[in-house]
Amino acid sequence: MAIAGWSEDADADERDSVELARRALGSAGGDAVVLGRAAYALGCMGEDIGAAIALIDRSLALNPSFASGWLNSGWLRLWAGQPDLAIEHFENGIRLNPRAFVAGAFLGIGVGHFFARRLDEAEAMMLLSLQEMPAWVPPNRFLASCYAQMGRLDEAREIVNRLRSMTPVVVPTAMHWRNSEHREFYLKGLRLAAGEET
Repeated sequence: MAIAGWSEDADADERDSVELARRALGSAGGDAVVLGRAAYALGCMGEDIGAAIALIDRSLALNPSFASGWLNSGWLRLWAGQPDLAIEHFENGIRLNPRAFVAGAFLGIGVGHFFARRLDEAEAMMLLSLQEMPAWVPPNRFLASCYAQMGRLDEAREIVNRLRSMTPVVVPTAMHWRNSEHREFYLKGLRLAAGEET
């Protein structure tokens, strides 16, 4: 909820996520699903990304057919600054379960292309994500940033206007993006779209 822009108290939700993920790990044993979900939560909330990746790798070693685990791994690889590997993992998850959370997979692939500076491919995947979930904050943020980075400021500002009706935070801190170059590329575009940078 905190990352999606739906939380009324993001700090409290983040603390709760970390605490619950750690508690789950305490009794996970060899449960691939628990390991995968805990890895995602810990990586998302700013915990040690290397440890989170080790958890997701263990999860996928236990169950290589765990489609959601591959999607979680895609996010962890994006947060770690590995966009091309992330795209492979998202595609693996979709191949294993075409009915998985496709809005998230499409967004993840789009973000991978965005960070790799393949902006046309990024736009196409973000639009697919928004077709599935038009009111989801993250693809709207990334598409606004993408359009701004492409020099399409009118379209970027239209999306920011839509974002303002969805969340009070248009430009997040985005600290879960560990690669500072990727994070700044994203935030620079978003600030430009929001009129905070000229």
